[in-house]
Amino acid sequence: MKQVRNHGCAKIANMAKNLSKVYSAELDGIKAKLIEVETDINVGLHSFNIVGLADKALSESRERISSALKNSGIKPPTKENRKITVNLAPADVKKTGSQYDLAITVGYLLATKQIEEFDTRGKIFAGELSLDGELRPISGALNIASLAKNKNFSEIFIPHANAAEAALINKVKVIPIKNIQEIIAHLENKKVIEPQTHTRIMPKTEEVSYDINHIKGQMNAKRALAIAAAGGHNILMSGPPGSGKTMLAQALMSILPPLEMDELIEINQIYSAAGMLKEDSLMFRRPFRSPHHSASLAAMVGGGTNPRPGEISLAHRGVLFLDELPEFHRDVLEALRQPLESGAIHISRAKHNLELPAKFTLAAAMNPCPCGYLGDAEKECRCTANETLRYGKKISGPLLDRIDMQVEVPRIKIETLRGASETKEGDTLREKIKLARQIQKERFKKLKNKIYTNSDMTSKQCDELIHLAPEADSFMKMVLDKSFISARGYYRMLKTARTIADLENSESVTSEHLSEAFNYKLKDKN
Repeated sequence: MKQVRNHGCAKIANMAKNLSKVYSAELDGIKAKLIEVETDINVGLHSFNIVGLADKALSESRERISSALKNSGIKPPTKENRKITVNLAPADVKKTGSQYDLAITVGYLLATKQIEEFDTRGKIFAGELSLDGELRPISGALNIASLAKNKNFSEIFIPHANAAEAALINKVKVIPIKNIQEIIAHLENKKVIEPQTHTRIMPKTEEVSYDINHIKGQMNAKRALAIAAAGGHNILMSGPPGSGKTMLAQALMSILPPLEMDELIEINQIYSAAGMLKEDSLMFRRPFRSPHHSASLAAMVGGGTNPRPGEISLAHRGVLFLDELPEFHRDVLEALRQPLESGAIHISRAKHNLELPAKFTLAAAMNPCPCGYLGDAEKECRCTANETLRYGKKISGPLLDRIDMQVEVPRIKIETLRGASETKEGDTLREKIKLARQIQKERFKKLKNKIYTNSDMTSKQCDELIHLAPEADSFMKMVLDKSFISARGYYRMLKTARTIADLENSESVTSEHLSEAFNYKLKDKN
């Protein structure tokens, strides 16, 4: 009886060894979640089942893995008359995509003892297999590396094409894998793969499409753009067709300061999750997104069956340019109200809630009326008063209230166009903006929640950090008594005035700074 019991225990222990556990990750918006990949090999007729809410692409990994192993000279699951069960835990989280191929393969090889046992703790595997055993790039490699750092994992194994982006995260070993044979040799210490070197910020030297030095005239608009760039303020430009509104918005990119390391990682995480990063194409410059006015609500804010970042998230820490603002669908414009206030978009579905970052500078352009020539000195407007009113009403008051500055962009005279081809005023503006950003960095360095610009301040932070000169305080009281400015508009005007003061390296906000900020709010159409 004792021998039978011992034999039974040995058999159970033997079966237990046919179980392996490795780690992979699932993308949830731009954040990655840790997923345990458990593989069990059991006696029975051949079957290969993946359980744990796997989608179609993930279920098809059985075929990819079998072919990849066979073509790599390794015994595939189809050659074994065994029951193979792969469990993805936690089971109540939906698993999507093909990045689990590598983790399932390693788990299978461990469970079938085709590779030597190793400590799987502290290691994350992610990669898509081709039928010949090569690894294809995946979406979200940088996000997975960030997860590894947060969860104290020491190594991640990802496709070679994704190594540069993942290596933006310091203190995590990124092992670039080209094929199955490479990872087996590495895990068995036969041919160790050197970790990817840490990717550092590489400043871009190529010119932007439009430099502010190339724009002739439009001094008021350039001044407004400098304030917007220095403090991250939203701006609306209005003027007749051909006055240079689009070119001014594009030139805004030429005076924006370089990215901080934290900002750079945030931007690249968004683009990595969206599958928009290719090998050697990391985002080292602030993004500029210019969606067409026919863009749908989902394209603008993000979401979908497998949630992806929309245009407002792709513009994070950069510029979202909306040309012909009144032509956008009303629901799209109203959807901008929340992210303009909070710097994030919250997408709610019946079974899923998602938060995506969306802290962008809105640069919008519009004509003053349907024909575009209202108030133009050279061409007569042919719109009726009712048509002009209806055109202006396409932009709601609450949306306009979230725009810090509105500036008129008049037609440029021919003498100005034929004048000097280029100025150096942009170089001076860049230096002033850089200094203003440095002042803001010093101002906010003691805050618990990290912010970068004056536009990020809350109302409480405005009260604590913005100091008005004595005459400015009385000026502000007079403005509030005689105008219909809202509470939101009041704080936005304060933040704009603080940026103007920073551009002049002034410690306190004066009445002149407030007056200029107030003039940018006078054009409200609500």
